[in-house]
Amino acid sequence: MNRFCSLFSGLIFGLGLTISGMTNPEKVINFLNVARSWDPSLAFVMIGAILVSAPFFYLVKNKNKPLFAESFSWPTLKEIDSKLIIGSLLFGIGWGLIGLCPGPAIASISLIHHSSFTFILAMLAGFSLVRAYNLIN
Repeated sequence: MNRFCSLFSGLIFGLGLTISGMTNPEKVINFLNVARSWDPSLAFVMIGAILVSAPFFYLVKNKNKPLFAESFSWPTLKEIDSKLIIGSLLFGIGWGLIGLCPGPAIASISLIHHSSFTFILAMLAGFSLVRAYNLIN
């Protein structure tokens, strides 16, 4: 049941990203470019997502455990460190330059965008580099 719910959630998420245009790098770059050709439509997508999800976060915050897991997985680190800042900068720079982040890039594979394949290969290479770095240190 857990895998089915994960698959269903992923399909709904990918469909929402595709319908909203977040898998279109040009649309994302126009959203991020407030100085020239700003397209505010993705702000409405994000506001809609917050309005839909916020009541559910409120409902589950006092539960002992989620429906399909043994416990909640909450972040344990509370401080802002250099790894968080560097990772955030790299994410933001990559998002601004390419117009894709991991979720929309994976969803856009179905649309056969060549830039998505390049992005995903680079993302996997980055994951591997971080894993190798963490093994060394």
